[in-house]
Amino acid sequence: MRQTLGRTTLTAMLCIGFLTVAGCGSKKSGGDSDAGGPVVSDGEAVSQLTGKIAVEGSSTVSPITTQAKERFNEQHPDVTISITGEGTSNGFKSFAKKETDIQDASRPIKQKELDTCNESGLEFIEVPVAYDGLTIAVHPKNKFVKSLTVDQLKKIFRSGDSAKTWKEVDPQWPDKKISIFSPGTGSGTYDYFSEVVIGKEGSLRDDNQINLNEDDNILVRGVAGDEFAIGYFGYSYYDRNKNDLQAVPIINPAGEAVLPTAETIESGEYAPFSRPLFIYLNSESLDKVEVEIFVESYMTNIREIVAAANYVPLPESVYTAATQNIENRVAGTHYLTAEGEKREGSIINVFKPENLKK
Repeated sequence: MRQTLGRTTLTAMLCIGFLTVAGCGSKKSGGDSDAGGPVVSDGEAVSQLTGKIAVEGSSTVSPITTQAKERFNEQHPDVTISITGEGTSNGFKSFAKKETDIQDASRPIKQKELDTCNESGLEFIEVPVAYDGLTIAVHPKNKFVKSLTVDQLKKIFRSGDSAKTWKEVDPQWPDKKISIFSPGTGSGTYDYFSEVVIGKEGSLRDDNQINLNEDDNILVRGVAGDEFAIGYFGYSYYDRNKNDLQAVPIINPAGEAVLPTAETIESGEYAPFSRPLFIYLNSESLDKVEVEIFVESYMTNIREIVAAANYVPLPESVYTAATQNIENRVAGTHYLTAEGEKREGSIINVFKPENLKK
């Protein structure tokens, strides 16, 4: 197995790939995955690196990885990076089968997914990339919902005795049918929302008032098109469409009504809907130079990439620890206990070597 390149060696390789060759006026044809071979196209140095990288998983995380791809392809245009956002749970199925190189995830890996990876012989590296504030949104013309508690969200979204009209949530609100837009069951955002709002007992409603879709853009359009709608999705989707949506302040555990913003998400004030986002790396895929250099570019520019995707960067200490894990091929998850339960706590307290589980 090829050893992981250290930062100095990899930087040197990249520099070699961008040297300008006098008299070379056009880009050479592609070849094997290789960072060498300087070329010039339209007077600018271009890398000859080729290859393919497959990314699947969370539609919430895909805007971040897409930003990383666009930045990377400016320098390495012949590397094809496919990004599919069909949901965290769906992505882990392909990832465990070694069909993908990188898994975008809006939640940590679950025990059953870890078991499947172990059964297939897949080792992975867990990489936190950003904070997200899961945003609950209504139509801009909605003037009656000033804030929502978790208990009120439970009335709207819980199966069984679900509220059918806004009046059933609050007697002061209109007697109008609630149109609900939610990520599909294969989404990590669906899992996270259910865990926070419903808990382990019970489930989200699945009647004809709820519209499920893995595509967050469809959810955004659904809420924006119905005056009595409500939906939820990652903060980035709200931020890019805030002229067509209205974010709802959420009553946090301190009893304060808080809107999702970069500041309230980072501080944790926007609770309980602030959460970390991840990518998971197939360790074997890092033996492919195009994957290794893409991941190096991803992590080197992570703060700019996350900000460009309208998410919130993590503490620098977390990025440093994640980068060291990549360089040293430290496999496993920090988010499962020895008993297979999800580990709770801030990312600073969870993402520590002593919590690693393979």
